[in-house]
Amino acid sequence: MATIVTQQIFGTLPGGWGIPLYALRSPELEVTLIGYGARLHKVRVPDGNGVFADLITGFKTLEEYVRDKTYAGAANGRFTNRLDHGRFTLDGVIYQVPINNGEHALHGGPEGFDTRVWGTRMIPNGVECMLVSPDGHMGFPGTVTARITYTVEGNALRIHYEAETDKPTVVNFTNHSFFNLAGEGSGDVLNHTVQIFAEEFTPVNEGLISTGEVESVAGTPLDFRTPHTVGERIEDPHPQIRIANGYDHNFVLGVPDGTMRKAALVSEPSSGRVLTVETDSPGLQLYSGNFLDGSHIGKSGRAYKFRYGLCLETQEFPDSPNHANFPNTRLNPGERYERTTVFTFSAQK
Repeated sequence: MATIVTQQIFGTLPGGWGIPLYALRSPELEVTLIGYGARLHKVRVPDGNGVFADLITGFKTLEEYVRDKTYAGAANGRFTNRLDHGRFTLDGVIYQVPINNGEHALHGGPEGFDTRVWGTRMIPNGVECMLVSPDGHMGFPGTVTARITYTVEGNALRIHYEAETDKPTVVNFTNHSFFNLAGEGSGDVLNHTVQIFAEEFTPVNEGLISTGEVESVAGTPLDFRTPHTVGERIEDPHPQIRIANGYDHNFVLGVPDGTMRKAALVSEPSSGRVLTVETDSPGLQLYSGNFLDGSHIGKSGRAYKFRYGLCLETQEFPDSPNHANFPNTRLNPGERYERTTVFTFSAQK
């Protein structure tokens, strides 16, 4: 059965700019997204008894999304994750991204893709979002044309990223949805079982900036090659867990050669829901909601407290432009940046 796509107005920005909300519905999956930040708004999935629930954090109104500092459901760019002191060098020129995370730049600076109004249009089974990021915006060189398509087929949500530029630049896109397979706002995610198909990770320093090293997960609490619950080792005294106050780490999936690979498998026992993540990106950021503090009230009317959501951000490596040994994030004129991520949902009785 084909996916049904509908559109309505979600809210209006100052100046009368109406922001659309799209609903993508199949019998197994219901997804809504908004044009502000190209954000996923809801992801509704049945449990083992066929009862649907919304699995991602988000808000009832557009005004709450504009005030949001958690990046709930957002498309992140131009460079997702952290850049050391917001700086990088390209062709001998030093570029400065405004600082918005301690001493560093996070998710493209204070006016990243999550704060922009994207152009949108319906396509078969989904929605295409488009944004022109001008030369110099947030300090990045080059006018970048970015496209993100969200499509639903059966029980799978596919996100496809594309970008082109008119001068050399760096790019790194992701989606920043916080998942709770028991239902958004229902509690912490410590009982979620996670498996990540990665032999290595990229450690961070005290500022959560990549050190440039690549280390084996073996013998560490970051070893998810076999399934573990999130809470099983989240208080481990290992330095990487202590620095991040939990999990906030990039896992090495493989060479970005266009091959789709299984990156992660997550399950939640009370609902029976299972989430499978596949991607052709070289990295996956596992983030256990360590900065959620209860100050944001969600769609259900419940506060999003400490570790109430789990992010699985497929990405390039954090701070890549400052580490020559990391996969290249440079985009040149005439080239096209393309990445795909597929979230597939199922349930066990």
